[in-house]
Amino acid sequence: MADSPAITDRNLEATTNIALKREPACFAFLSPRSVASPMPMDSINLDLASADYFDGRASLWTTLEMRSSVNDDHPTALLGFDETFLRPFARALIEAATTRAAYRMTILQEARDSERCRVVEYVTGPGKALRELILQPFDNVVLISAATAKDSDETLFQLPRTDSFLRAFAKMAYVADQALHDLLDDIERLARHRKPVAG
Repeated sequence: MADSPAITDRNLEATTNIALKREPACFAFLSPRSVASPMPMDSINLDLASADYFDGRASLWTTLEMRSSVNDDHPTALLGFDETFLRPFARALIEAATTRAAYRMTILQEARDSERCRVVEYVTGPGKALRELILQPFDNVVLISAATAKDSDETLFQLPRTDSFLRAFAKMAYVADQALHDLLDDIERLARHRKPVAG
């Protein structure tokens, strides 16, 4: 049976939504350089921003979005990242929350001269590349910050530290990671299907 050239729509936005209204209050846009005033986070979700095949390689770009009643529940991106980020970020969040120890997550670039970013934040601008995230646990929340070049950090947003949220986030990250890697396989399959056969 021949491979089908179709790609299945995963609809990440709907399948990864986590409501936060019953969780401890969390806020985004906490940096002094934020593009918006601090906003309470009522829910978070992932959204597939782009899928591409270039130079013999399939790639994805996903955003972590929040919604808040203060801006009529419009989706607002906090982080953008490629297909390599979600697994280690979920591990870092769970480790920081359960051990109550700060976790520094280094983000390795593909190469020093590469222009391709693996992770960016949208809190302080249209997309600032990140070298390191710091996950600092407190009683009720985990503070997510970006390390800066001046050995300081830039506060981005908070996530709940409750058992219910950690379970929901771990499940969401697992399901989304499976869907994203299935999509990568679909893109690779479609590229092979379209590749002309050498005469």
